[in-house]
Amino acid sequence: MRTLTRAALAQAIYLAVGLSRNESAQLLEDMLDRMRRALAEGDSVKITGFGTFSVRQKGRRVGRNPKTGHEVPILPRRVLTFRPSHILRDAVDQGLMSAPNP
Repeated sequence: MRTLTRAALAQAIYLAVGLSRNESAQLLEDMLDRMRRALAEGDSVKITGFGTFSVRQKGRRVGRNPKTGHEVPILPRRVLTFRPSHILRDAVDQGLMSAPNP
């Protein structure tokens, strides 16, 4: 299993668009920064054909310490969620279907 990195994405932009390596890296950083700022402000980020990133508010609730079983309050917080598009789901499914079983 491989991991797609920022450097690999910047390289792909460089090869596809024809910008310099520095410009390609800066374009990627600018895009990620815009996404980061939008999510920090509570906005959703929708990339057609890929999916939607959104921030959800979770309320206060009671959890349990798994070792002791004692109740522990879990404070309200914001969580980041991702909902893949059907196109992405189908592409991942097709990739898994064509891979050999171990």
